[in-house]
Amino acid sequence: MTRAELTETIRNGENSFVEFKLDSIENFKLARELVAFANAGGGRVLLGVTDDGTVAGITRPNLEEWVMTTCRDKIRPELVPYFQYIQDVEPGKGVGIVTVLRGATVHALWHNGHRTYFTRVGSQSRDASQTELRRIFQQRGELRAEIMPVSGTSIKNLDFLRLLDCFSRARRQETPDDNDKEGWQTLLVNTELLSEEEGACTMAGLLLFGEKPTRFIPHAAVDAAAYPGTEKDYSALERMTMRNPLTALFRKNETLKVVDPGLVEEVVYFVRRNTGVTSYLQDAIRIDRPAYPEEVVREAIVNALVHRDYTMSGTTIEVSVYSDRIEIISPGRLPNGITPARMRAGCRSTRNQLLVDTMRDYTYLEHTGLGVPRKLIKGMLAHNGTEPDLIEQDERFIVRLWKQKKA
Repeated sequence: MTRAELTETIRNGENSFVEFKLDSIENFKLARELVAFANAGGGRVLLGVTDDGTVAGITRPNLEEWVMTTCRDKIRPELVPYFQYIQDVEPGKGVGIVTVLRGATVHALWHNGHRTYFTRVGSQSRDASQTELRRIFQQRGELRAEIMPVSGTSIKNLDFLRLLDCFSRARRQETPDDNDKEGWQTLLVNTELLSEEEGACTMAGLLLFGEKPTRFIPHAAVDAAAYPGTEKDYSALERMTMRNPLTALFRKNETLKVVDPGLVEEVVYFVRRNTGVTSYLQDAIRIDRPAYPEEVVREAIVNALVHRDYTMSGTTIEVSVYSDRIEIISPGRLPNGITPARMRAGCRSTRNQLLVDTMRDYTYLEHTGLGVPRKLIKGMLAHNGTEPDLIEQDERFIVRLWKQKKA
């Protein structure tokens, strides 16, 4: 960072990535700020600057050594920050810059024999709530929320016909006899659909095969609405809340038939009846074409269902159909350092691996994991020359499909 860049940073004040501190603070207070940054998106502590942005300068001798010792003694696991000292930010007054990146693991303040977890919210560092902490651990790959047991459930809360269809048809494996309760219990524990210790359904088990998954996981629903114009409107053409499990129940005779739809089919049906078709003549023959290619809509919906952050309770997946676009909003940030640009390039990372693997068994997802570049982007370009918008905004991810090119 140059002196000019530092001056501009100070002028802009504290924010989600910048904190001002005097260098006389106690070591555990510096550690708290660095832990909060590392557990969020990274950031900088400017030492020698007051809360109002006044440059007070450095008074502590051997500042860099003190910073490094603090990060070693007061943070678990320890952090190794970047340190920079810039002289004469104001005449005779320098500033120490301590920079940490987003942590690859989850960090805690170690003080008085206790670990305390912090995260950054706006310009404040605060104790991480249980929900925030679960999310941070999940984002770092240290917690698999999908295999956590769901209190109050048992094997009785799973749809046996869906389970049988999954193992016998989709996975093509032998299954216990219908009345072999112990055999089924063992199979479901080994496939992480039941918890071994409690015998409760895991979150993935309920999401995939639950008879009434939203009874125990209310935020597993999908809220859909179709609007007559380009903005949300009280006079929606149709509103619907869908609560089925992710997987459909199929029956195979001459062809594979959906007997009971899952969430994927329900949302596809909703979009289909609220978007219609476009008709045109080709060699004097009328051709009807759907407003959106169904395989693209399906891919966007499946991605939202399997990659959303299920630790975020109180918020559902939202599907909005407008006159000019479809928006699919999934709760939670993208996992494990993935960005929209990396998604477009085909970079892959999974938050809920069991959900992904099972949906691939059903062929809801392709095994290459390149659905975004191959299906979403290529599909829309081939259909009408538009590219989907992929937007990470606050604590949600938005996929926007356009009906036609903008004028």
